[in-house]
Amino acid sequence: MPLMQLSPTPSPLSIPTDKRGFDYDLVIVGGGITGLTLAAALKDSGLSVLLIEAKVASAAVAKGQAYAVHMLSALIYQGIGVWDKMLPQIAKYRQVRLSDGDYSQVVEFTTSDLGTPELGYVAEHQALLEPLQEFVQDCRHVTYLCPAEVVKTDYQTEMVAVDIKIAGEIRTIRSKLLVAADGSRSPIRQAAGIKTLGWKYWQSCIVAFVKPEKPHNDTAYEKFWTSGPFAILPLPGNRCRIVWTAPHEEAKALCALDDEQFLAELSRRYGDHMGKLELLGDRFIFPVQLMQSDRYVLPRLALIGDAAHNCHPVGGQGLNLGIRDAAALAQVLESATLAAEDIGKIQVLKRYERWRQLENLTILGFTDLLDRVFSNNFLPILLARRLGLWIMRRLPALKVFTLKLMIGLKGQTPELAKR
Repeated sequence: MPLMQLSPTPSPLSIPTDKRGFDYDLVIVGGGITGLTLAAALKDSGLSVLLIEAKVASAAVAKGQAYAVHMLSALIYQGIGVWDKMLPQIAKYRQVRLSDGDYSQVVEFTTSDLGTPELGYVAEHQALLEPLQEFVQDCRHVTYLCPAEVVKTDYQTEMVAVDIKIAGEIRTIRSKLLVAADGSRSPIRQAAGIKTLGWKYWQSCIVAFVKPEKPHNDTAYEKFWTSGPFAILPLPGNRCRIVWTAPHEEAKALCALDDEQFLAELSRRYGDHMGKLELLGDRFIFPVQLMQSDRYVLPRLALIGDAAHNCHPVGGQGLNLGIRDAAALAQVLESATLAAEDIGKIQVLKRYERWRQLENLTILGFTDLLDRVFSNNFLPILLARRLGLWIMRRLPALKVFTLKLMIGLKGQTPELAKR
């Protein structure tokens, strides 16, 4: 049977039901980084967790993506106890250079602004996912089913019944709570009838790996062009991740170029400060959208990560918001368990929603504002934004506030991040 179990817990196909009628305390649907983070964060909670992933493990790990990992996310992983396993495969960045097209005034964020050895990190997908998968092997209360598919959910007063398909066989799992970590098109969210607000942008995002001729010097760049933001993220091995936002047709045309032509266009955006560029692997394109669920919870159901919200890629916020969701929900559930509360009750889950929904909306709004203000050439707005950059260069307090907002240090800090 294609059943991947990363714990010594018996297969749920043969689990005896306890006297309360539950197979698990909670079921997490989605074994990506956010879902795994929640499972790992609950390791000492005493709650029994079933984590379900539809893709085979090798396909999940092989995803060709890279992320900015903000300071708060790193602190959360330190609190969980998995950060030391991630760090050897992760690049640190010690400087961020923010600029507006060819405008000469550059805002530089450095480690002295925070008094820390680094400002943040950049990690490829597998550098985060594999250590999390290995970590939950030692979590005796976590069972990981991969591949497995949720085919039906039935929310009842005292529990939620989840029908799971494994190798053609259906098994009904009874749980106090179902957590949807199954992405922006979340079937769990849609089946529950939770509405979303938002819009698709006029832009698409091109991502690619490159190797520059000269060292990247642990520096991240966010360059704003009227067509959209352009980010350069440093990676180990003197590689860089490019996140290039452009109007849909322009992005499609860029992706249709051969490698030599694409590198020529890329170099115009990139600049010559790192010398000649070498394209590594394929480049990918995806549309950009903003989405916020009108609620994050219902009785017996909670949404985390992309199932709850999406934002513009400027500033690398998306994954980090999901990591904070996971840490916040874990804290709420653990506190409720200690108080002998039912973790699936709406009164408990609303604490998580109140914590995260407004904070996420603030970041969604901030990234939307950045994109709209910088992605146009309307003269009054152009002059206003360049004045803003000029002021930020001269007001350290404003610069530090902006930096802390973007790396998650301005909201409510989960207890995990304080350990």
